[in-house]
Amino acid sequence: MTSRNVVLAAVLSATAGASAAAEDWPMWRGPAQNGISADRHLPLNWSATENVAWKLPLPTVSGSTPIVSGTTVFLSVAESANEGAPLALWAVDRGTGTVRWKQSMGAGNHKVRKGDMTSPSPVTDGKTVWLLTGTGVLKAFDFAGKELWARELQKDYGAWGLNHGYGSSPLLDAGALYVQVLHGMHTDDPSYVLKIDGQTGKTLWKVERPTDAQRESPDSYTTPVSVKLGSAQEIVVSGGDIVTGHDPATGKELWRLNGQNPEGNPYYRVVASPVVSGDLVFAPSRVKPLTAVRAGGRGDVSASHKLWAFDKGPDVPSPVTDGTLLYMVDDRGVVFVLDNKTGAVVYGPQRLKPGTYSSSPILAGDRIYVLNEDGLTTVIKSGREFQVLAENALGEYVLGSPAASDGQLFIRTGQHLYCIGKPAAARAN
Repeated sequence: MTSRNVVLAAVLSATAGASAAAEDWPMWRGPAQNGISADRHLPLNWSATENVAWKLPLPTVSGSTPIVSGTTVFLSVAESANEGAPLALWAVDRGTGTVRWKQSMGAGNHKVRKGDMTSPSPVTDGKTVWLLTGTGVLKAFDFAGKELWARELQKDYGAWGLNHGYGSSPLLDAGALYVQVLHGMHTDDPSYVLKIDGQTGKTLWKVERPTDAQRESPDSYTTPVSVKLGSAQEIVVSGGDIVTGHDPATGKELWRLNGQNPEGNPYYRVVASPVVSGDLVFAPSRVKPLTAVRAGGRGDVSASHKLWAFDKGPDVPSPVTDGTLLYMVDDRGVVFVLDNKTGAVVYGPQRLKPGTYSSSPILAGDRIYVLNEDGLTTVIKSGREFQVLAENALGEYVLGSPAASDGQLFIRTGQHLYCIGKPAAARAN
């Protein structure tokens, strides 16, 4: 086994040991928050009519990801494309594609360019499912659809002021929800981070996150990530020209990386989320730079813990890593692969089919799945050489990232939720 395969095996093992079952996709970037699936049997080829287990008609497009837990798929849905339309959480039967139940998330859908108020993805621990909408409504439900508690965060803490609407998904870790509100374009209120008890809905702490970013640059659409450092842990937040590490017990800022907006551009909002590998955090900005920083520092770590920076990072799609190599796709479908430790270019630029790429890639075994907005999924081989394995067209608009679970892919388009491939039980028969 090569050294790269040893590292990848360790990464996949850690994924399998996460709090959710390995076959589930319980949050936006999967069971280990990093875009990795432990599944080695995901489909390679499909179309809108071939290798499709089922498809469920949907009323609108969304930037959120379907999440999968056991026999249930959860979706954040605007019930129509009309301004002010009702928002809902849908629970879908994984085996048949039928809707089991719908629960209201309030009204007030509002489209802001590509996005709307359904952009945050649900999260689940296998017993409870939580959904935060762009309107600030946060609710918890059991798997039968019973509402357990509800909050309205904008009523509690003031109106959100992001230029393109709120789009961050909560981070679920050890029974708590971490919610970031990094904004500034349409508000003078400070940015902040919340820790909310998943069982009760009560705020455990709220900390302000100061920044010198100007105009739109405080706005961030990223999702927090968790870094495990032996027995210690940090919650990492990216946006507002900086990356910060926080104590999960108190919210206290432990360290800060500056330099994510080297030219002081007042319109440097951040969309792509950081990804973690061991104690390394790979934090995109608005293309330049993508920075590798080692967690665990204290104070200003811009010099002490910064490993390298790359000036051709992604804007919207978040990167993915196998533990040795960092894979990234930019908005135009240009692929770069870097060495995790040094930032050296392994290959790139390599261009996929022309199009706009907003979805974040997922890594499964030796395959990387990359979707563009035209509904084309390009499957490329992981490793040090660029190789396209397949191109699969659905012919429908796609904005959100896919989910992978038990041999199947779940892809949300503007018209349908597709379940692609066969589950393990069906393959065995």
